[in-house]
Amino acid sequence: MADIQHVQVVIIGAGPSGAVAGALLKQQGIKSVIIEKSTFPRFSIGESLLPACMEVLKLAKLDHLVEQAGFQFKNGAAFQYQQQYTQFDFTDKFSVGAGTTFQVQRACFDQILADGAAAQGVDIRYQETVLAVDLSESVAQLTIANAQGEYQINAGFVLDASGFGRVLPRLLDLEQPSCLPARHALFTHIVDGIDDANYDRNKILISVHPECPEVWYWLIPFSNGTSSVGVVAKPSFLAQCSGDKLAVLQQLIEQEPSLGRLLRNAQYQQEVGEIGGYSANVSQLCSEQFALLGNAGEFLDPVFSSGVTIALRSAQLACAALVKKFAGEPMDWQQDYAEPLMLGVNTFRCYVEAWYSGELQDVIFYPNPEPKIKQMVCSILAGYAWDKQNPYVAKPRERLAALANLCAS
Repeated sequence: MADIQHVQVVIIGAGPSGAVAGALLKQQGIKSVIIEKSTFPRFSIGESLLPACMEVLKLAKLDHLVEQAGFQFKNGAAFQYQQQYTQFDFTDKFSVGAGTTFQVQRACFDQILADGAAAQGVDIRYQETVLAVDLSESVAQLTIANAQGEYQINAGFVLDASGFGRVLPRLLDLEQPSCLPARHALFTHIVDGIDDANYDRNKILISVHPECPEVWYWLIPFSNGTSSVGVVAKPSFLAQCSGDKLAVLQQLIEQEPSLGRLLRNAQYQQEVGEIGGYSANVSQLCSEQFALLGNAGEFLDPVFSSGVTIALRSAQLACAALVKKFAGEPMDWQQDYAEPLMLGVNTFRCYVEAWYSGELQDVIFYPNPEPKIKQMVCSILAGYAWDKQNPYVAKPRERLAALANLCAS
């Protein structure tokens, strides 16, 4: 094994949270190394950003790269169920901050962020894998493998930004089952061929199965005439359909008449992907030696596109805590990182649970919402799930349950 390398922070994964963390640390003079097992560009699901993402990208000085990339503009979300259709304009929200964002092909988006961080001087090492992590000493000892063999890095801290790879949860035995029921997603990219003049490409479209409201579809348009389309359901529901994954996805799209009509000209040219049992949790989010970012810590559900938002927010909070740590200032990882992060995660969790229970669907499709309340709900759908000035963040479960009762009565 080669000589031991020393660095202040090792970041595992060069996806959005890893790239942003590297850029934020570099701005503060903190040396980091990003270890990424893949080469970029590489496919990733989760293409619809929320406006709150733009606030963190601005802090990382990466926002202009995203704005100049030609991605599909996004200003809200639309929902349809049977004959009901409603939409949320993210510029008409309660919280202060960006009200627009983009629908992005993640392969391109992730590479833009990684290249932007590298241009700022962040050391990104592709096609390298973390084999082992030893936290028994005062510094973390990581064993890394690459094409030349193995080497060791000693680091003052480790950030796990590995997403669904969940490197530290696996290596440190931190994984725990999610409190959310197991669901599966089938998805692909299509040439959508949409010719409906009423279709709004500036919004993600969430469609609800007409007979089983727990089953829902996403349609995320891109700027080049293609779209990401997917369906989320329990495995038992998907098992009712016959054929391969493409046939199942097409059968389910036809079961939702409005979506079926919208995609009647669609060309399915790519393989259908599948993610099963994706909701995840951990026994420990951070310690004096590591912190888990984004999906490496917890993934809820794709229904409100919260994944990238949580990932970027976790990078922002962790880097702020690391600045204090390396400056020798008093800090506590539970108070400075875990608790602030979980404020927003738990808000999103309440909304995910309420979506599948039907309560949030009652709220979303309520025909005459009070404008101020709709703005507060809209803020959370736009990613501002950490705004404690919003009553629906401060007390999400109680407020949402009361609102759902009102809408259902």
